[in-house]
Amino acid sequence: MQDQYDGIILGAGHNSLVLQAYLSKAGLKTVCLDRRSVAGGGLTTVEWPADSGFLHNTHSFFHRGLTSMPWFSDLELDRHGVRYLTPELNVALVTEDDRVLMWWSDFERTHESFARFCPADAKKLREWVTRFRPIVQNILVPEAQSPPLPANQRRDLLSQSEDGQLLLRVSELSPIEFVQREFTHPVIQAGLLFFNGLREVDLRCRGFGHHIPALLASGRVAQMCEHGSKRLAEGLASVVQQHGGEIHLNAELRRILVEAGSAVGVEMADGSLVRARKFVASSLNPQQTFLDLIGETSLPNGLAEKARGYSYNLVAPLFALNLNLAEPPCYRASEKNPELNRALMTIVGLDRPGAFESIVNHHESGAIPPPVMWGSCPTLFDASQAPQGFHTAFMWEKLPFRLRGNPENWDNEKRRHGEELLAFWTKYAPSLEGTVIDSFTASPRDIEREFHNMKDGDLLVGSFSNGQIGFNRPFAGAGQYRTPIKQLYLCGSCCHPGGNITGLPGYNSAQVILRDLGFDAPWMPSSLEGRLANC
Repeated sequence: MQDQYDGIILGAGHNSLVLQAYLSKAGLKTVCLDRRSVAGGGLTTVEWPADSGFLHNTHSFFHRGLTSMPWFSDLELDRHGVRYLTPELNVALVTEDDRVLMWWSDFERTHESFARFCPADAKKLREWVTRFRPIVQNILVPEAQSPPLPANQRRDLLSQSEDGQLLLRVSELSPIEFVQREFTHPVIQAGLLFFNGLREVDLRCRGFGHHIPALLASGRVAQMCEHGSKRLAEGLASVVQQHGGEIHLNAELRRILVEAGSAVGVEMADGSLVRARKFVASSLNPQQTFLDLIGETSLPNGLAEKARGYSYNLVAPLFALNLNLAEPPCYRASEKNPELNRALMTIVGLDRPGAFESIVNHHESGAIPPPVMWGSCPTLFDASQAPQGFHTAFMWEKLPFRLRGNPENWDNEKRRHGEELLAFWTKYAPSLEGTVIDSFTASPRDIEREFHNMKDGDLLVGSFSNGQIGFNRPFAGAGQYRTPIKQLYLCGSCCHPGGNITGLPGYNSAQVILRDLGFDAPWMPSSLEGRLANC
C-alpha cells in the first residue's frame, strides 16, 4: 500500500465498491480498506464443507430489481461476469392448509392468485398498482437515487401535484393501518406485511404506509446472482481495479486522522499512516466512524451524542438454516400447485397478520417466536452452486439478538433450534426427510461477529425509527453523505435510502463527493428538486 491517495474508503461492502468504482472511473486515485479477508460485505458465498462443491449464500441472496439500478449499467457489470436470474414465480406463501398465494414476475398472474383468495382484494391490488406506478417512477425512484431533500422542502414540492399529495396522505398511515384499511383476507394481509417487514420498518410506525403500494407498483421483483452473491462483489472489485483503484483486505484500522477539523487519512493498527489528499469516506456504522475511529475529544460539539444515539432494528436479526441436499425440497402443497416447487422464495408459517405482533413481542422479551420462515433452493435455477445432481437450500427466520437477555446464549442454542426449524420445514416439504446430507446454522450473534458494522445483528445497519430517515439519516447534520468534519463522508447503509443490497448509498455518495470536488459526469442525475417540482 502506498502512503498517499486522493481518497480512502473504509469498509469494502458493496456500497463502498460502487462508490470506489465511480471515483476510479473519474480518475481519482483511491484505496479501499477492510478488516475482512474478502471484499463484498454481505455479498458472501461460502463453500461448505470446504472443497465439497456445495455453495451457500450465507448473508445476502434475494436482490430486488438489482439489474435496474443505474450503477449496474453505468459500471457495465455484465462485462465483468455478473449475471442475474429472475424466476417467473418470484414468491410463494404456503399456508398450513396447503393453499398458495403467489407473486409472479407477470402482474396478471399475481392478480389471478390474489383473486383465488379474495376477488375484492385482487381488485384493490390492481387499483393501487395503477395509482402508484407513476408515483414510484416519478417520485420514489428519483428520491432513492439522489441525495435527500430536507423534509419541509420535500413536503412543499410534493404538495404541488396530485400524485405527490396522494403519496403524502398514504405515508401518514402505518403499514399495518394501510393493509387493514385496504385489504380484507388475512393471508393477503400477512403476505403484504411480510414484504414490508423485509424492509425492517416497524409495522406500527406511521409515516411508512406508502411502502406497501410502492412495493406492489414498483415492478422490481427478487433476483438471484448466478454463481452466488459473491459474483456481484467480484464484478464490482473488477471494475475498481480496471480503473486503477486499490482494495486492501485484512487491513486493521486504528483511527481516522483529523487535523485542523479535516479528515486527512488513517492510521493502521501497525502504526503506519495512509494520507488522503481530498477525502475519507466511511461505510461503517456511526459509532465505529465517529466514536471508535475518531474519538469524542476530536469531535465537534454534539456529534458524539448523535452518534451514540443512533439506533438499530429490533426485529432485523436473522437465524439461518442451510442444507446440503440429495434432492430439492418438494412441498406438500405442490400436489395442487405444481408451480410451487419452482418458486424463487418460499414462505411458510405465515397465515395471518397477527404473526408480526407475536414476532415483535418475542423480540422485546428475548424469546423465540413461533416459526415464520422464508428461503430458497438456489440450485433449482443455478446448478453451479452444488455438485452435479445435488442441491442446496436455506431458510431464514427473524429471531432476537439477545436471546433470553444475552446474545451469547445463541452459541449453546443454535444447533437445537436448527433441528426444530428443519422439523417445521419438513411438515411443509416432507421430501426433506431422508434427503438432508448435511446442515449448518448461523445465529444473530454470528452476524455481528462476522460483520462488526451490523451492531446487534442488524443487517440494515440502522433502524428507520427516531427520525433516522431521508435527510436525517443517520442523524441531523450528516444526512447528505457529508459530515460535520470536513473531507469526511459517509457511504454505507446508515445513509439514505438504507440497507439491503441496492448500492444506492454508494451511488448517491459518489454524486456528492464528485460534485464537491468539481467533477461532473453524464451519469449523474439532474436536480431532485427540479424533478419533484415537475412530477
